[in-house]
Amino acid sequence: MKLLLKLSREAVRYKGLYIAAILATLCLTIVNLAAPRVLSAMTGIVSRGVDAPAFKAIIRLAIILTVLYLFRLVFRFMSNYLAHKAAWYLVGDLRTKVYDKLEHMHLGFFHDKQTGDLMSRVVNDTRDFELLYAHMIPESITNIVTFAGVFTVLMFINWKLALITCAPIPFIMASGVIYSRKVRPFFRESQKKMGELNGKLQDNLSGIHEIQSFGREEYETGRVDVKNFEHVHAMLKALKYSAVFHPVVEFISSIGTVLVVFFGGYLAYREGLAVEDVVAFLLYLSLFYVPVTGLANLLESMQQSLAGAERVMMILDAPYEIKDKEGARELKDVKGDITFENVTFSYGEDVQVLKDVSFHCEAGKMLALVGPTGVGKTTLTQLISRFYEPDAGRILVDGQDLMDVTIESLRRNISPVLQDTFLFNGTIAENIGYASPDSDMDAIIEAAKAANIHDDIMAMTDGYDTQVGERGLRLSGGQKQRVAIARAILRRSPIIILDEATASVDVETEQQIQKAIAGIAGSRTIIAIAHRLSTIRNADQILVIENGTVVESGTHSELVAKGGSYARMNEIQTNAAAQGGIA
Repeated sequence: MKLLLKLSREAVRYKGLYIAAILATLCLTIVNLAAPRVLSAMTGIVSRGVDAPAFKAIIRLAIILTVLYLFRLVFRFMSNYLAHKAAWYLVGDLRTKVYDKLEHMHLGFFHDKQTGDLMSRVVNDTRDFELLYAHMIPESITNIVTFAGVFTVLMFINWKLALITCAPIPFIMASGVIYSRKVRPFFRESQKKMGELNGKLQDNLSGIHEIQSFGREEYETGRVDVKNFEHVHAMLKALKYSAVFHPVVEFISSIGTVLVVFFGGYLAYREGLAVEDVVAFLLYLSLFYVPVTGLANLLESMQQSLAGAERVMMILDAPYEIKDKEGARELKDVKGDITFENVTFSYGEDVQVLKDVSFHCEAGKMLALVGPTGVGKTTLTQLISRFYEPDAGRILVDGQDLMDVTIESLRRNISPVLQDTFLFNGTIAENIGYASPDSDMDAIIEAAKAANIHDDIMAMTDGYDTQVGERGLRLSGGQKQRVAIARAILRRSPIIILDEATASVDVETEQQIQKAIAGIAGSRTIIAIAHRLSTIRNADQILVIENGTVVESGTHSELVAKGGSYARMNEIQTNAAAQGGIA
């Protein structure tokens, strides 16, 4: 019930459509209740013999019955269409709402989630709300009103026979309760397996190049087949209960019909029950058991809908672990001065990444972070953007604690260029202008020139209208990096983060990227992570990080002179370059 109440709050914005659909449903039920009465009246006239006045009465009743059937057509259309319209608008709203919630979740939320499973929750699980609001609710109202109306009519016809008709209902209700308790875990498991299947498909389609390169097509087909049939088997377990429940309900209902026929004949024999009343009873009997047997379909739809709804609400109810605190203020007129004061951070309780890190980077300076893989360099830059929050210590920008400013205003002043550059499936111009949608073409070209990518773009057939493909697959690694740098330059943020911007490019491309970095140095605060020391030799300050702590700090020449960790890294890379290795 708590879940249903939450869902009803989501649907309240479409109450006008639902009210209209419910009213149409009630009118449809009234028509359905009236039609058998007209038919029984016609039967009574025929049973007494047909003369001229009787024939006129039959014509009149036939016209009334035709009008009732026309009304039934109109009301059925209104009931079905309006309910579906409201339900699909709700599905559309929920998909947007779930996506928006995911978009604002902290990065840690995604560490143990599969993209395909999250996509399944946004697309597939939300679709089950249509079953709930377009079918279950209107049909439940129809069934309740029909049941109550038919029972009332039957009581007026013959109260004894009406009570006998109700005999199977407790057994049907009991079987429904047992069924709903048994089947929902299997529908929930089915939804989970569908998410896992989507996750596997998303992984494989993203890694299709690797699959084909290593000849693993058959292996991956086998893994997809396993996930596929895990979903199939979970669904079949649920449907097995349905396959038992439906016939049981039909059988119990049929026993009710047998009881009515038997006792109806007995009452006609013993108490002289009129023929038209017996006919009316039998006509209403089909209406009486329709809502009862419809319980089977409703319960199945409900369990499937609620299983999907639970997965959707898990996302909607998930707390925002990183959010603006009350009274947070806008970060304005940012110069780019960054200070870490005794910052400690852990992923969970057991994985400490940074420990007691302190440093100061003046506005407009370039700070470089070097050290072995996995020592916390990228985490440090993500703390600056508040994708994570420190366990202890403070981070300040222009002297303001990040915890005291709004997340939106903070990130508006930071532009990242990541090692794994992500480009959207669109044109080069659209990707450069992504973070600055109001920029004109001249500004985009200017940023491209500053990033040393303009000449490459102009050499392409479609220039700035060149489609980059999904994740920028039509561009080289170096071109993607420089497009990302152009995107950061165009945004004119006072802080730029370069996370391994030259990690996967050749020496010539590295030199072009270095020129791009040199072009913006001095005008922006630059935080650069690099394994290639040639990229950051001109940095104003270099921090060497090992085991989550800063072990050395200084300029390139100062650190080389110290003869410590940085000097050893520099010597190794210098020797490798001299021998024809990487720079």
